[in-house]
Amino acid sequence: MRQIAIYGKGGIGKSTTTQNLNAGLAQMGKHIMIVGCDPKADSCRLILGGLAQQTVLDTLREEGDDIDLEKIMKSGYGDIRCVESGGPEPGVGCAGRGIITSINLLEQLGAYTDDLDYVFYDVLGDVVCGGFAMPIREGKAKEIYIVCSGEMMALYAANNICKGISKYAETGGVRLGGLICNSRKVEGEADLVEAVAKELGTQMIYFVPRDIEVQQAEIHRKTVIEHDSNSKQAEEYRTLAKRIDGNDMFVVPKPMKQERLETILMEHGLME
Repeated sequence: MRQIAIYGKGGIGKSTTTQNLNAGLAQMGKHIMIVGCDPKADSCRLILGGLAQQTVLDTLREEGDDIDLEKIMKSGYGDIRCVESGGPEPGVGCAGRGIITSINLLEQLGAYTDDLDYVFYDVLGDVVCGGFAMPIREGKAKEIYIVCSGEMMALYAANNICKGISKYAETGGVRLGGLICNSRKVEGEADLVEAVAKELGTQMIYFVPRDIEVQQAEIHRKTVIEHDSNSKQAEEYRTLAKRIDGNDMFVVPKPMKQERLETILMEHGLME
């Protein structure tokens, strides 16, 4: 079983990328569980066709500790198993605690079955809170992929996330598998992300082009592969799935000092 965490700047398209990637893996016959690690509880929306998912924390608040796995896990497209951690009531507590609670409960309830090929953790934002770093800090996820673009803040976030990975790699087996560029049509975007990846000691594992098909599929509450399996964008996500499935490059990243990152951005015309 490969346990993979997807990180990246808030709003970069982690959940969309993760769900479309997983649809591609499901078409390959892989057995998958997605654990949404975001209080918004939208990590499985496209897999479940927009079905509102009962979150782990809401279920615990409403029903106490004695709950069945079926209460918090739903199956969607390609029999992908979906769990949403949820978060605390607004203004109360740390949202990161929901991730810790959810993963521990899933282990207790036997969710990590032997037939699973993949478990994906779709993690909120940057590695700034101990709770959100939990999938890598506790050694649950051994592979990390960072979703980014050629935009300045997305690359700053990627570099910061690499600092967290590097820290936890010292005490555990977590490794970076690469950067996934979710294109924003920045000029020279692929070359820039390739340059940043090389500096970090990793790879741009795939460049996902921007396409209106993604938004059209989301309006229908579906992944691109389910909405139009024959579309060009569906093939892009299938290729991404194959790259992830066949990846054998896992590294301890070498995060840059801010000055070096800004130099690379300047060299590619992103800063003056």
